[in-house]
Amino acid sequence: MSFPYTIEPIAECSLLIKFNVKPSNELSLYIGSCARVLSDTFPDWLMNITPSYCTILVDYLPHRIAMSAFIPLLEKSLEQVDLQNASSDPIILLPAFYDPSVGPDLDMYFEDGLTLDDIITFHTQQVYTVSAIGFSAGFAFLTDVHPALQKPRLGSPRLKVPQGSIAIANNQTAVYPDQSPGGWNIIGNCPYELYNPNKEPMTPFSIGATVQFTSISRDKFLALGGKIPRKERL
Repeated sequence: MSFPYTIEPIAECSLLIKFNVKPSNELSLYIGSCARVLSDTFPDWLMNITPSYCTILVDYLPHRIAMSAFIPLLEKSLEQVDLQNASSDPIILLPAFYDPSVGPDLDMYFEDGLTLDDIITFHTQQVYTVSAIGFSAGFAFLTDVHPALQKPRLGSPRLKVPQGSIAIANNQTAVYPDQSPGGWNIIGNCPYELYNPNKEPMTPFSIGATVQFTSISRDKFLALGGKIPRKERL
């Protein structure tokens, strides 16, 4: 199985591979496989490979290969990628502590009639697919969230979202790799370090990778380095 695409020049040293279908988990897996194949095939000509929901941005070295010669080689390499034969890495398992002390937006779900156990079950039973990486380094957009947990972004984003916050926006979930502003609905926290520029790889996530959360206790969360914010005095 493959997906139709076009290759468009968007700069002197950049080509955009655009897949002409709607985003899906299958497409993300395919794009991830394509990105790995291109990186392995053309290491001497490439500067960057940037996959996303429906595209792959290819930044290359024009003094080493002309665009007219490079495009046919890209097409030939893409023809060799088959979703049915794409290798799949093991599922990335992330520990998650679900509790109001680290999940300030759990109350919204409680108001819908869900219990904490319901939320944990719905969030941990899904195997998510990394569909894009962006917003901040190591921030992976994971699809698809159980319909019972889907909520729109907050009307007013928070100025500070704690590192490790597990959050939901519409049909996507994510973990904030560092403290940052954010407007997603926070339901828990992951104690793992998910981005470190001094390590290789810098993040465990790549387009098409699969991720699953596993619920842990408060004691386990703290033992793994998790932090519970202190309540501010009024």
